[in-house]
Formats: sequence, structure tokens, C-alpha cells
Amino acid sequence: MPKFGLLARLEAKPGKESEVEAMLSGALALAQAEAGTRTWYAFKLGPSTFGIFDTFDHDAGRQAHLNGEIAKALMANADALLAKPPQIEPVDLLAVK
Repeated sequence: MPKFGLLARLEAKPGKESEVEAMLSGALALAQAEAGTRTWYAFKLGPSTFGIFDTFDHDAGRQAHLNGEIAKALMANADALLAKPPQIEPVDLLAVK
């Protein structure tokens, strides 16, 4: 069972929603290449609100993800695409099905 996770919330700037959506969709291949990432989800909560949720078996995988290619791409585009800095929170998983 994965025991570690990350929950990120992203708010797109007005008019940048489709670009944020495309960036998240395009990041799937990067997530698939991460050996320590067990699951990776990109989702849309509302017209301009997006999120990412990922799980890891070990904290080392979580830390590698935080320093990986998806995080680098997100931070490189944050000023241009996001209304505010992404909110990224580590989570400890209590139960997984």
C-alpha cells in the first residue's frame, strides 16, 4: 500500500485555463517515467481550478517527484499560467483501496 502522497492545487490565470489543462495532460508521460511514483492524477475542479494527486510507497519517491521534471515544468510556467503559486501539500495516506 502506498503510504505517502502529494496534493497540489493550481489556479489558472484568466484566459490560461486551456494552457494549464494541456500542460497537465502532457505531463502524463513524465509521471509514467518516474519509478518512485505509484499513481499520478491530474484533474479539474472547476473552470480555472486544477489539481494533481500522486502516491508513493516511500518518502524518497515523493521527494524525487518534488525535484523531478513535472515540478520543474510547473514552476517554470507558474508566473505565466497561474494566478497564484501552486499549493502543494504532502499527505500521509491512511487507507487505500
